[in-house]
Formats: sequence, structure tokens, C-alpha cells
Amino acid sequence: MSEPKVFLLPDLGEGLTEAELVHWLVAVGDEISVDQPIAEVETAKSMVEVPSPYAGTVAVLHGEPGQTLDVGKPLLSVTPVGVAASPTAAGGDAPGDVADSLAAVAAETYREEEKAGSGNVLIGYGTPGGHGVARRTRAPKRAVAEPVAEVSAAEKAADDLVLLRTRVPGRLGAVISPLVRRMARDHGVDLGELQGSGASGLIMRRDVEAFIKPAPGVERAAAAPVVNLAVPTAVIGTSPGTSVDTDARTGLGISGRTVFRGVRKAVAANMTRSRSEIPEATVWVDVDATALVEMRAALKQADPNNVPGLLAFIARFVTAGLKKFPELNTRIVTTEDAAGGATQEIVDFDGVNLGFAAQTDRGLMVPSVRNADKLSARQLDAEIRRLTAVVREGKASPAELGSGTFTLNNYGVFGVDGSAAIINHPEVGILGVGRIIDRPWVVNGELAVRKVTELTLTFDHRVCDGGTAGGFLRFVADAIENPGSVLADL
Repeated sequence: MSEPKVFLLPDLGEGLTEAELVHWLVAVGDEISVDQPIAEVETAKSMVEVPSPYAGTVAVLHGEPGQTLDVGKPLLSVTPVGVAASPTAAGGDAPGDVADSLAAVAAETYREEEKAGSGNVLIGYGTPGGHGVARRTRAPKRAVAEPVAEVSAAEKAADDLVLLRTRVPGRLGAVISPLVRRMARDHGVDLGELQGSGASGLIMRRDVEAFIKPAPGVERAAAAPVVNLAVPTAVIGTSPGTSVDTDARTGLGISGRTVFRGVRKAVAANMTRSRSEIPEATVWVDVDATALVEMRAALKQADPNNVPGLLAFIARFVTAGLKKFPELNTRIVTTEDAAGGATQEIVDFDGVNLGFAAQTDRGLMVPSVRNADKLSARQLDAEIRRLTAVVREGKASPAELGSGTFTLNNYGVFGVDGSAAIINHPEVGILGVGRIIDRPWVVNGELAVRKVTELTLTFDHRVCDGGTAGGFLRFVADAIENPGSVLADL
């Protein structure tokens, strides 16, 4: 009987390595067609529907909603059209015909490992869990009742394939099984900080367990400072039959833990990289925005339904400023020369993809308006509104979220005046706009009440100096203060 076809979770864009399964759009036993959406998953960039490359009957759903799945791991098993579903395939317990395909072997190996009892296992190798003989490519450490099945070339190739797909970046040979990786994620363990006890530094389940539950001597040593700090016994102790998760450093009870995943994980990684790699500097200026506010009010009175927002006008000034000061519309890339050395280059762009920060239920997103320098204020306004709606629905594409060359951040909507923003790596600059409020201002030697905002530019000091940054910031400020004359020249 033919084995079900196993659909592995594909790379959903720009080298993403994992995705969180939000919910299934099909169930076991459903008849599906090619390109039919089968699941909705959340990646580090967007929420996407995954279509099936196969037609047939759904045999196995590999994963539960809320579970993080690695790219290259089984997502769905489908019994082809005209082939009866195999009871063992639907149950996910039988080893299957390893010669059928490498994908089937990888899927079965993954299921076997998830059921493993001992945990002394590397990715691609099962352990006995009360359901038969585990697959191994090495001799077991102890005798078992049944002889170990001989490993075929196809099975070995599948193991090697899975090993390659689950390497930890930056850790040569540090290969961890999905079971171990999930355990680490659930307990907030950074695998990069662990020294594996397996061959060549391989990280195994016992290494994560030892980190989560240290030896009794270690626990007592960690608890000693709490006692010395005179923390009440009621805080660090527990009544019989109860368990309290207590922070050893503060002595306070831990009310919850949140694992970084999806967009939040990507944002955290990007911000950390920005701070660690970019030597940034910040300049700012207060701007009289009265003329811009009054100009927009006049346009709204003439045509209430077709007037751009203030952010669209500022975006237009920013794109014009980047044409005059192109150093801020660049990117630094590192390349490897023929001798194996690293060379850094400043890459210039023929055009501006203007990113803008948008707050959503899934965190801060930065979609970008492509070729923004070629759009009018009205066209920019329409595109900003469209992209804002798309990202809030979680439907933005990787290209819409990862193609910016400069970012505009309107944090004034949160009621704040200024902020030293973090550059959206790998860009080299970000302009922040504070709230517009009534403030005392000197006009023609006299005190007046004006609409004032603060502009803050954070830039990469490697690509330009303060003169260039100040020139760009002053250009945008002058455009806001005299919008009519500037727009006439654009």
C-alpha cells in the first residue's frame, strides 16, 4: 500500500527558519486539492496561509495550534487520490516504507523522536518508547530484546538531511532535536549558552534538563543569598503539596513567562543587532509646524475627502531630503574577498523605499512604501493607509516588510515629544516625529503660540558625519516650516 505524501514546512521567505502554527484550515479525513490552503502560520515577518502541493485525503496533521515548527519538518501527510488511507499512517506509529521517499523517512523519524522516552537522542535517531524498535545508525549502549533494524542508505540520507536543517547558527556541529529545541524554547533556555555533552559538542535533552533543574547542591547555593538577604521564609518556602516558582535573585514569585516568538522574536533580534553593530549618533531640532497644519486645513476645507495626512507630507519632504543627502539612503554590506578576508562596502540605491513604523496587535511592524520618491503626497498617503491596514491584519508580505532603505517613525501618536530611536538594521538612518502641540515661540521678535513638533534623526556614523545628518534634518525642518515653497519645487 502506498505511503502518504509528506509535505514539509517550506521556507516562507528570506531564509526564515521557523513558523508558529496558528490554526489548521483542514482536518484528518478531509479531501483537499492542490494549492488549497491547509494552515495559517505566523512567521517572523507576517501571517500567511500555506497551500498544499498535493491532492488527496488528509492523513496526519503534524503539529498543534500554538506550536512552533521548524522549516523542513513535516507539516501535513496526504494520501494521494485513489489510494486508500493506511491505518498505521493515520495513526503515525508505523515506521513505513523507508524506500518510498526521503520525505517519508524524515517524517517518521520526527514522529518517533517526539515519542522518545529517554531523551538521550540526537536529531534523526529514535529511542525506545514502548512502541517497537528505534532507528539508530550507531550500536545501542545496552542490549535490547529485539535486534536493531539495519539502516538503509535512504534512511541514512534522510537523517543527514534533517541534521543539516537543524544546525544552530554559529555553532558548528551543535545539532539539536526538535524535542530539545522545543523544551529550550518553553523554558527560556538560550541554546547558544549551553555546552553539549554529546560528541563534538552536540546538545542533548539531558543538557537542557540539567540547566532547567540544576543539581541539589546548585539549588542550595542559589538559595543561600536569598536567605542571607533576610527574605521572609514564606516567600522562599512552600507549604506541603504546593510548588511556587520563585526568582532566586529577588526572592519574588514569578507570575508568568513569555517566550520570544514570531514577530516579537524577530524585532528583538533586529534591535539587538542594530545596537551591537551600528555606531549611531542622534541629532534633533524643534520645528514650527504651524504653516503645514494651516495648509492642510485649507486643503481639507476645499476637498474634505481627498486631503493627505500630515505624515504623508512629511514623508514627501523626507524622500526629497534623501535625494539631496543620499548618504542616509544606503546600506553597509560585508563581502568576502578571494583571499578569505572581509570587506565592507557602502551600497547606494537608485530610489527610496520608505519604511514607516506601525503599531499592531502583533507588535511594531515596519512596512515600506516602494519607490516612495516617485509618489506625490496624496499617493504616499494612500499607500501608507493601505500598508497600515495590511500589517494590522497580519497579511503583509516579506517584501513589504523587509525592503526599506530609510524609516520614518511617527511616535507622536503615543503622546510623546521625542525619542532616540533604534535604527532598523540594516538601514543607516531613522527619523522620528514627535507630537505637534501648542508652545510659546518667537516670531518676528514677538512671543506667539505656535504648533511645534520635534524631529529626531538617528544615523549610522560610519556612512556620514554630523554635517550631512544636520543638513538633512534641517532640510526636512525647513520644508515643514515653509511647505508651500518646498512643494512647489518638488
